[in-house]
Amino acid sequence: MDIPESRLRRGVSVCVFRGDRVLMIRRGKAPGIGLWAPVGGGIEAGESARDAALRETLEETGVTARIVGVSGRRLILRRDDDGLLGVDLIVHAAAWVAGEPVAGDDAAEARFVTDADLSRLDLMPGVLPFIRVARRLHDGQGPVGSVMQGASGSGAGDRDEGGG
Repeated sequence: MDIPESRLRRGVSVCVFRGDRVLMIRRGKAPGIGLWAPVGGGIEAGESARDAALRETLEETGVTARIVGVSGRRLILRRDDDGLLGVDLIVHAAAWVAGEPVAGDDAAEARFVTDADLSRLDLMPGVLPFIRVARRLHDGQGPVGSVMQGASGSGAGDRDEGGG
C-alpha cells in the first residue's frame, strides 16, 4: 500500500525500564484518550529517532533515560477526511536514569508499572508485544527478534495510533 510522503509521519515509542517496571502514560489527547501506552511522539525536522525518544520521554514524564537499542518498528495506518495517513514508529528500549514520572505534554498520567499492572490497564491496541520485546532487549536475554507490525484503522479517532 503506497502512502504519499506528505501523508506519512515519523515517530517514536519508548519502553523505559526501571527494575521490573516499565514507564507508561495514560494518553491525555486523541487518539487514544484515556488509554495507556509507552511514551511516544513525533520526530522533529533534523532530529534523530534516538534524540526524539529521549526528548519525548523527558517532555511527557520528566524522566531521563538511556537508549539501549531499537526493539521494533510499527506502521500504523488510518483514514481521515483526506485519505490514508501513516505513522511509522521506531520502538526503543531504554533504561531509567533519573527522575520520577510526572505527567506532562500529551500525558494525563505517568507511572512505572509491573507486568501484573499491565494486565489491568486499558492499553492502546497492539503495544504489549513491543513492550515484551523491548524488555528482552533491555535485560540482555539472548537474541532478540525485533517486532514488525502493521496496523490499520478506519477513523480519525482510531485508537491504534500514537504513543506505542
